[in-house]
Amino acid sequence: MGEEKESAEEKVVVDISLKDLSRKLEEFARARDWEKFHSPRNLLLAMVGEVGELSEIFQWRGEVDKGLPNWEESDKEHLGEELSDVLLYLIRLSDICGIDLGDAAAKKLVKNAIKYPANVL
Repeated sequence: MGEEKESAEEKVVVDISLKDLSRKLEEFARARDWEKFHSPRNLLLAMVGEVGELSEIFQWRGEVDKGLPNWEESDKEHLGEELSDVLLYLIRLSDICGIDLGDAAAKKLVKNAIKYPANVL
């Protein structure tokens, strides 16, 4: 019986773009009349606060193995929430600043590939 419940609760993969998230964030802010508070400075400071909360999760754990094999599911869920907070503030900040974050990231990857070629020892 427990096995049936597990398969019914499998993780659903959500494929959502930065632009989709951006639209949802804009709608969320507009519905609450929060746009007046979403200046670049305010969004940056809020994001920095969230990065602090993210840092606290790792603060006393020492080095952590890839995939977090020794973590409780509740800790992983908390980590996902804090990572999401940082991502959502970053997307909102980029929008308010008029930066296409996806385009900027793609261009940065190209620059990094040139600056740090794979075959250089």
